[in-house]
Amino acid sequence: MTLLKSLEFAANARAAIADPKLQAALVNIRTMFQSGRARQVAATPEFEDLREAGAALKRETLANLDAYVARFVAEAEARGAQVHICADARSARETIAAICRAQGAKLVTKGKSMVTEEIGLNPYLVEQGFTPVETDLGEYIIQLRNEPPSHIIAPAVHVKKEQVAETFRAAHGNRPADRDLSTHDALLAEARAELRARFLAADVGITGANMLVAETGQMVLVTNEGNGDLTQTLPKCHVVVASIEKLVPNLDDAATVLRLLGRSATGQHASSYTTLSVGTRRPGETDGPEVAHVVLVDNGRTAMLGTPFEEMLRCIRCGACINHCPVFVNVGGHAYGAVYVGPMGSVLTPSLGDLDPARYLPHACTMCGRCAEVCPMKIPLPDLLRRLRFETHERKLTSRVSRAGLAAWTFLAERPRLMRAAARLGGWAMRLSGKGALRRWPLAGEWTRARDLPAPEGGGFVARANANRGD
Repeated sequence: MTLLKSLEFAANARAAIADPKLQAALVNIRTMFQSGRARQVAATPEFEDLREAGAALKRETLANLDAYVARFVAEAEARGAQVHICADARSARETIAAICRAQGAKLVTKGKSMVTEEIGLNPYLVEQGFTPVETDLGEYIIQLRNEPPSHIIAPAVHVKKEQVAETFRAAHGNRPADRDLSTHDALLAEARAELRARFLAADVGITGANMLVAETGQMVLVTNEGNGDLTQTLPKCHVVVASIEKLVPNLDDAATVLRLLGRSATGQHASSYTTLSVGTRRPGETDGPEVAHVVLVDNGRTAMLGTPFEEMLRCIRCGACINHCPVFVNVGGHAYGAVYVGPMGSVLTPSLGDLDPARYLPHACTMCGRCAEVCPMKIPLPDLLRRLRFETHERKLTSRVSRAGLAAWTFLAERPRLMRAAARLGGWAMRLSGKGALRRWPLAGEWTRARDLPAPEGGGFVARANANRGD
């Protein structure tokens, strides 16, 4: 797992909040994704039943993952694909590079794939002498800007239209300097024109997969642009890169996940393109690859099985938890400094790798619970984040001040009389210090730096409860 600057989350977050362009861009998450999901859920009375079914089928798959992997490998290879099971990121990168080398490839087109971000594929392909080109519009934009994705389904959500125009002018020097790039349609047309030639010239096409169907050996790919279909059908070699938890038992299960995915991700009844493919071009077919490979990536997932964090492997990468997270919608994805962002990333990143470099991510959360409410796979994200917080405390990865504060609170909480006396003393001191709100308070600097701390009025909770006991 590649960590960028997760240790600097607090500083990253402050910089993000102070960035007016980023703040203007993040408004789109509320206006598009949150409202879109709400409309689709309201129009689907059986949505809660679908959530239950989706969670159940993923639990069953994870409980028998070895059997489903074996079945998928047998079915996919029977239909002409070569399947490679890679234990870690290095093995996956080397396997993909070897496939490209065997094809004599120079240009490699890529569909959107978070697992290729996870294993650091693009920089490695460049090191090995290949030219990878992202074909998803958002991924293409951030590749030109030399930035990582800021969202798992909308990688360029942090970029405004005017910034995209600047990026295209800098990167597409072969086009007229006075061309109009002021509209979304103009930007889309230019990207399409640039990418069309890459699609036709590519030697290898690499895509991710939203699901892998064990019963049939098929790959299910969902996009809104059609670039995934061009990436897998035009080059002579197609490589699917997917993590092992993407397996589902059969096509009926895949249909259940699809009904959850579009509604939860982009607020659509269904994505524009849903493609099922397997293996190589058959006799008589005019489209499809002559050579097909599937690279199954473990990279820490097997180690999560049988632990409380196994539940995170039910994730279908819809991004609903991210879209509804009050932290993410204010700081964006780059503040997390990791490939996976928001609530799901704050659980998955330390679970796949080492907790130490990711120790601040479980604390990038208000514990409001919205992520669990909207997760289509019913993953208890707040519970998992709470477990990680406990582990950071137990391993003394938090600050000394934090641990000392918790120790003091525990001491008082175990002694009710002292707790009530301390509460009365603290309330008295706070009432003397300010009226209405406190702008500064000892040990509360992180709070009062961004907001006022309300000063208590009247007695404490216990005193009021006792006074109202007879009502």
